[in-house]
Amino acid sequence: MKAVLFHQHGGPEVLQYTDFPTPEPKNGEVLIRLRAAALNRMDVFVRNGWPGLKLELPHINGADGAGEVAALGADVSGFKVGERVVVNANLGCGACDFCQAGKDNLCKRWHLLGETIRGTYAQYIALPAKQLYKLPDDFDFHAAAGAALVYQTAWHSMAKRGEVKAGETVAIIGAGGGVNSASIQIGKYLGAKVIVVGSNAEKLSQAEALGADVLIDRSKEADWSKAIFLATEKQGADVIVDNVGTTFPLSFRALKKGGRLLTVGNSGAPKFEIDNRFIFAKHLSILGSTMSPLADFAEALDLVTTGKLKPILDKTFALKDAAAAQERLWHGENFGKITLEIE
Repeated sequence: MKAVLFHQHGGPEVLQYTDFPTPEPKNGEVLIRLRAAALNRMDVFVRNGWPGLKLELPHINGADGAGEVAALGADVSGFKVGERVVVNANLGCGACDFCQAGKDNLCKRWHLLGETIRGTYAQYIALPAKQLYKLPDDFDFHAAAGAALVYQTAWHSMAKRGEVKAGETVAIIGAGGGVNSASIQIGKYLGAKVIVVGSNAEKLSQAEALGADVLIDRSKEADWSKAIFLATEKQGADVIVDNVGTTFPLSFRALKKGGRLLTVGNSGAPKFEIDNRFIFAKHLSILGSTMSPLADFAEALDLVTTGKLKPILDKTFALKDAAAAQERLWHGENFGKITLEIE
């Protein structure tokens, strides 16, 4: 099969479009002929590498993918060759106490597809059958790939961890990323007023098209915490979605008393200073999460495939041009998900 892989960590130049052995489905696994993959910032983090990251090289990037069932391993039921499916990148072992309790995103032997296990920048991938969601016959592969990781992540964070309620105000820090564009829609679906802090007028205009009620341009409003405070009649936001990390100090200021900060990542940096006085004096909660349990993945994809939530797609590249796709993502030029066409 054709795949994009790397033999050593480094910049985009380490990515190679080349031949790689097609996997064989093991017991309980399904072989998927991928038609589309979607990018995440994690792809670039993994390609660059970090201390302690151990990979079987060569490594294949990619957490998101959609395609057709190509073959079934032994003891697989409920699927047939030719069915259209999308991949769930959240890989729980299925046996530990967390997995048995339906909390597989807390699995003791947890893996994320494309991070520690070879991923979806390839024509084929073999995965446990439980990791697959059946798609309607007319549902676009790119939309499915673009939705899988970010919608389950945002849904679990906002609906389950954050318990966002109708009538609350949710502020989302950043307009263009996949999780943030999903969060705007989920906030509106849950009945919240949505404020978006974006880096420029173009991205904010796109956020408004998704339903954002209040737009704050941080290129003009450096202290956007004050802008949120004023936009909420000097009450502060009930919930802030902040996946940047380094912006936590401003988010703490912008939250109302008893508010919740939801985070699923750290695109700015993993380490930074915070003023703990805001947390205890304002009774704030910081609620982190990664991906979602299998049940929440199915809930989120049900909403996507029935049109209640709409995947936002940016630009599509050929698989061989994955390096250029990663550069577009890394430089923040996208609004929504960048996808790869796998011919």
